[in-house]
Amino acid sequence: MEPDLNETEATGPGVTLHVTAEQAGVRLDKALALLAGEISRARLQQVIKEGGVSLNGLVATDGSRKVVEGDQLALVMPEAKPAAPLGQDIPLTVVFEDDHLIVIDKQAGLVVHPAGGHEDGTLVNALIAHCGESLSGIGGVRRPGIVHRLDKDTTGLLVVAKTDKAHQGLAKQFADHGRTGPLQRAYLALTWGVPRRPHGTVDAPLERSHRNREKMAVVGEGKGREAITHFTVIERYPPLLKNGEEAEALASLIECRLETGRTHQIRVHMGHIGHPLLGDQLYGSGFATKASRLPETARDALVALDRQALHAAVLGFAHPVTGEEVLFESDPPADFANLQEALASL
Repeated sequence: MEPDLNETEATGPGVTLHVTAEQAGVRLDKALALLAGEISRARLQQVIKEGGVSLNGLVATDGSRKVVEGDQLALVMPEAKPAAPLGQDIPLTVVFEDDHLIVIDKQAGLVVHPAGGHEDGTLVNALIAHCGESLSGIGGVRRPGIVHRLDKDTTGLLVVAKTDKAHQGLAKQFADHGRTGPLQRAYLALTWGVPRRPHGTVDAPLERSHRNREKMAVVGEGKGREAITHFTVIERYPPLLKNGEEAEALASLIECRLETGRTHQIRVHMGHIGHPLLGDQLYGSGFATKASRLPETARDALVALDRQALHAAVLGFAHPVTGEEVLFESDPPADFANLQEALASL
């Protein structure tokens, strides 16, 4: 049976493309993706279904139709629709911005994306207002391209795409987790106690907890999604005594580097090895009584923090358009730094 080729003539302005021997024999949607360059195949499939593509003068609505050398394709891209979330004037700390992407240093309390219970007041709302018309129609909607997230109360570096091409390039890097490319993500965490080894790896798959749907949980081999966190102990509080004796460590500063990027990954993994993050009410509630063993200044600083002590301090990747490798670093915010300073005085 012939794929759908509507017997109507294509009208309206657009781009005319010619199928060469290189594209001959492939699907219409793939041929368009090869010829159109910066437009994603998923977006082109949507445009085909909406009647925005013609083949030899007739509207084609089936992307699976094979093309032959010499076919003439006309592509009419619809105007990007306004973003469903509204732009809101929310302060942002911009670390870097060009025509393709923006890197921000996210503050605590800011949700990345609208969702149940957080329909507005999010990073996406702030970016729509900040970027305005510089956003391309990602997926047909004028919105920023989110390729990774930070928890609401986790601070630090986050990159967002402003164009389709940047979105595709960044998404590939984050899907690869830096295993074959330059992507790197490092976090600073203040944890209860100190791991036995100065550095190590937590390789434990995660899935949504069946008991509490707000939490993630470590599951057995063959279940859940792969999750790998590499950690290095930077400081312990109190430090080792000068005579070499080892005082009991109440807390430590740890650098965590992600090999995967699962929801709550660092928080779950550090709790899994017995060292949950200070201030983490979701995964460290069983350690709340340890706060009573801290001196008053540290207790006050922990209360003032009022969130998990986690900061995205390093973010590096290859610029998805220029190919240049870029690296950004961020110092922890004042509430984190104040707690760290108080712990250092133990």
